[in-house]
Amino acid sequence: MDDGRLHFPATARNREAIAKVLEPLLPQRGLVLEIASGSGEHLCHFQQQFAASHPLLRWQGSDPDPLHRCSLQAWADALGLTAMAEPLDLDATAVPWPAVDPALILCINMIHIAPWAACQGLLAEAGRQLPVGGQLVLYGPFVEQSVPTSPSNEAFDASLRSRDPRWGLRSLEQVSALAASHGLQLSGRWTMPANNLTVAFRRSG
Repeated sequence: MDDGRLHFPATARNREAIAKVLEPLLPQRGLVLEIASGSGEHLCHFQQQFAASHPLLRWQGSDPDPLHRCSLQAWADALGLTAMAEPLDLDATAVPWPAVDPALILCINMIHIAPWAACQGLLAEAGRQLPVGGQLVLYGPFVEQSVPTSPSNEAFDASLRSRDPRWGLRSLEQVSALAASHGLQLSGRWTMPANNLTVAFRRSG
């Protein structure tokens, strides 16, 4: 779009399914921080959808790509989302992050399309910045030891690794073990359409 808004077709396909899982996880107040916001369409949709039920929430996206930050701001402006803070220039690998005091951290479709260091940074900073009881919510494809990997996810993993050997589907067991080392305990796992998962990690005391 001429005003800087980007459109990622997958957003329209998965946003309602993610919102259904996300709604009961949302805190009543505080900041929802999205990491790797991409076009910004997810975060803007969630703010719109939950404005009435969670009026005390604040929303902020982030992305290291200036075009993505511009898109998020353009979507927020076009939709009149006054509770949306200016997007942060934040690279998940560049730890420590600035202190932003999030009540919940959301990350959709990042850790498999980024170096492992991005997942490491995300988990470390979630463990450092979330309050006790605060949650980190991840969405995307994973591999699991006890669940056969679908042919489409196997092909997707091979495609990602051919594009960048540092990319690829992550093991949920490996992610969970690393999360636990930062005080984050797996608190929920939901099967999603198109062979994806939503998983939540809660900050322990």
